[in-house]
Amino acid sequence: MRSDLIKSGPDRAPARAMLRATGLDGDAIAKPLVAVVHTWSDVSPCNLNHRDLAEQVAAGIRVAGGTPIEFNTIAVTDGIAMGTSGMRYSLVSREIITDSIEAAVEGHCLDAMVVLCGCDKTIPAAAMAVARLDIPAVALYGGTIAHGTHDGHPITIQQVFEAVGAHGAGKIDDAELTRVECDACCGAGACGGQFTANTMAMVLTTLGLSPMGFNDIPATHPAKAAAAYRCGELVMECLKAGRRPSALLTRTAFRNAARMVAATAGSTNAVLHLLAIAREAGVEWSLEDFEPASKHTPVIADLLPGGRYTAVELFGAGGVARVAQELIAAGMLDDTPTVTGRSLFSEAAAAPRAEKQDVVHAVTAPFKPRGGYSILYGNLAPDGCVLKIPREGGQFEGTARVFESEEDAFDAVQHDRIHAGDVVVIRNEGPAGGPGMREMLGVTAALIGRGLGNDVALITDGRFSGATHGFMVGHIAPEAARGGPIALLHDGDHVVIDAAHRELRTTADLESRRASWKPPKPKVTRGALAKFAYLVGSASDGATTQLDQPRSARPRIATLEGVSA
Repeated sequence: MRSDLIKSGPDRAPARAMLRATGLDGDAIAKPLVAVVHTWSDVSPCNLNHRDLAEQVAAGIRVAGGTPIEFNTIAVTDGIAMGTSGMRYSLVSREIITDSIEAAVEGHCLDAMVVLCGCDKTIPAAAMAVARLDIPAVALYGGTIAHGTHDGHPITIQQVFEAVGAHGAGKIDDAELTRVECDACCGAGACGGQFTANTMAMVLTTLGLSPMGFNDIPATHPAKAAAAYRCGELVMECLKAGRRPSALLTRTAFRNAARMVAATAGSTNAVLHLLAIAREAGVEWSLEDFEPASKHTPVIADLLPGGRYTAVELFGAGGVARVAQELIAAGMLDDTPTVTGRSLFSEAAAAPRAEKQDVVHAVTAPFKPRGGYSILYGNLAPDGCVLKIPREGGQFEGTARVFESEEDAFDAVQHDRIHAGDVVVIRNEGPAGGPGMREMLGVTAALIGRGLGNDVALITDGRFSGATHGFMVGHIAPEAARGGPIALLHDGDHVVIDAAHRELRTTADLESRRASWKPPKPKVTRGALAKFAYLVGSASDGATTQLDQPRSARPRIATLEGVSA
């Protein structure tokens, strides 16, 4: 056992003495020591149930012959931090969580681990840690929140953000905004649509890191406790069988995950996170690999933000297994191993199938003929960007309205300075320039709330929330702070977003503006954000903080030299 390094032999008596002080006896110390890592916090509903689930996981580990060792790590809640300087810490927290899991588990030479995750960045962080450590491991999502009810209709946090825009436009008053605010969130669990949390929970299942069906169970559903208990038993089975994540995290598994994201019109953040997980796993996977997955996969799930239903209704319809069943039947997935020891196809075939449901359609009767995102290039994004394709079509031409921060753009929207035909450009919000690559949900939701969702586009080197919908382009690379062409746009420039030709371009003469461009001063010079800004790579490579970033990505502020116009 790995844990023998800290507990076996005469010279480890001091370590055993400290373990005994926690309540463990000799028999417990002699068993495999299994980490139970969770992201519990009472700052939001997303991770509120993790301590309870951790107790169930620990009980499962004990009954299966192991000794659980519990750790808590952090969470930054996007729904609370959104639109503030605090949102800069969201993506940074993904790296901190991954590193902290590594430090806790490796620092104590533990034998295996179960990771409980909840809100947006804790889920990819769990997968990154599992891939990095490559010890027997199981991941479990704490579950979706139940939707609220407002005037007899389902409501989620998405509608609260959009209500802010409606309030700014004078469409609703203070009292109505308060009613929406009070009705939206009704207990434990992460945001209910196919936003980032539920998208990434589906990814965990498709990659084989979570048992089929377990992540679908809502946070407050009675079956969640039993799922957590089973994960405790299962990690011990993985340990005994020598079943490790590296056997699961293959290129085929990543291709399946990208197709599942496309089929459910999931969050574009999945692009960023799958790149990061693949980097940790040592799997060859690039930004361009997402394009065929989306192009050849129709949207078959009617889920928010673009559809009607939440993850609760998807659970009732058969969950991730139902989506997988339809794609498997159409020959759109390939079989892969999973953490249970059974294959993805076997797990999907064994899952119950709801006969009457309207959430997931067959591939032959899709909601959209192709997936919900596309990878674009062009003279504004030489290294690529991600278009969230609206239902209305895939092309937009308009006039640039350039803003140097999310706050400036939001202020312009709320004060009626953005009009139909505008292309809102928000720059210096990338991984290094932000720093932290903030999500622009406040701006995009305000546009929707003002009725401009079909008439205005937004492009940014930042990110979008999974709750965002409309004509949006994010992850533009290279980013503005590192000399990307988006830094050279001016108000009034003509901008074209063209999904058919996969281009983000402008007719402006960018080359003539290069000599006068100066890199912005770093927004922070100390602490976690400064470290992240110095180490982070391009969004086109997952925005991770590995030491082996390409040389061109390493400097905090790069020059324009070598950037194609």
